[in-house]
Amino acid sequence: MTVQNSKKATIYDLSVLSGASASTVSAVLNGSWRKRRISTETAEKILSLAKAQRYTTNLQARGLRSSKSGLVGLLVPVYDNRFFSSMAQTFEAQARLRGLSPMVVSGRRDPEEERRTVETLIAYSIDALFIAGVTDPDGVHQVCARAGLPHVNIDLPGKLASSVISDNRNGAEVLTSAILRHAAQGGALVPDDVVLFGGHDDHASRERITGFHAAKNAFFGIESENDIEITGYSPRMTELAFERFFAREGRLPRCLFINSSINFEGLLRFMGRHDETVFNKIVAGCFDYDPFASFLPFPVYMAKPNISAMLEKGFELLEAAPVHPVVTTIEPQLIPPRTALEGPLDDIRDPVPASRIPASTS
Repeated sequence: MTVQNSKKATIYDLSVLSGASASTVSAVLNGSWRKRRISTETAEKILSLAKAQRYTTNLQARGLRSSKSGLVGLLVPVYDNRFFSSMAQTFEAQARLRGLSPMVVSGRRDPEEERRTVETLIAYSIDALFIAGVTDPDGVHQVCARAGLPHVNIDLPGKLASSVISDNRNGAEVLTSAILRHAAQGGALVPDDVVLFGGHDDHASRERITGFHAAKNAFFGIESENDIEITGYSPRMTELAFERFFAREGRLPRCLFINSSINFEGLLRFMGRHDETVFNKIVAGCFDYDPFASFLPFPVYMAKPNISAMLEKGFELLEAAPVHPVVTTIEPQLIPPRTALEGPLDDIRDPVPASRIPASTS
């Protein structure tokens, strides 16, 4: 099997021909295969194929054999929610301030896809990787460790690498206390009035549930139970959870703690199917921030993770390279209803020609 003459051989062609991963091929070609404990037999096979296929490195790869590439990666689970899109935008800005070229990719909440994606990034010889909210951070760590790639976890912690995360427990406790105080202004509450929707069996959800219960138990003076509707990070499953609750109780809880903006989308879908009177007396809290949700007809409090501080600390940890993994927590910000904050998009310069600015009508 050979590559067609009209097409230059790539690392991925050599990967297919040799049966080795793209990261293994890259390590052989850039001379780091011994450090990665790749066998001599495998290295010789790849080098022989590279010669036969007339493989030539590009300018970037040629420099990588003796120096850093200047590339830094960010692996996120999805792009299409405000939290991770804001993280990507902030990451790109911080990387460029440090003279680095950012690469942002998605693992789609699939452990196998996460590892394959990281192998591809390693094939590009990135200098470091930020691992954000993935399903299997320790599995990704193993891939990075085999390649000797510096990496740090962001948003969800792993056991094998340093991590920077939101203080999910305290943030959830503060958020729950805020919605309880607000709702109590409209009349006495009972424990059944306060329910958490969303979440998964992950560190962030477990910590938020603990904080939710701490605030709720302190408010009512008793421990509560049967007040969690676990739905995963799925708008559809969250919508169905609201439908089931409404069909069973004939109403919504007066206090809603919603685990993420993805779960909040499920509430919005539920809203589209019901009369506005269903939402007259509710107060919501969401552990994420979206300015549009903040201006809904009912009060919405939000716990906004400090993405910029998390990423800055991540860069610090990569430079410090601690011998043993450390976990750093960053306090989220409580955002009251009807609040639109500035964000990373405000830093984008997109000047409008003066001739297009409407004249004042005053």
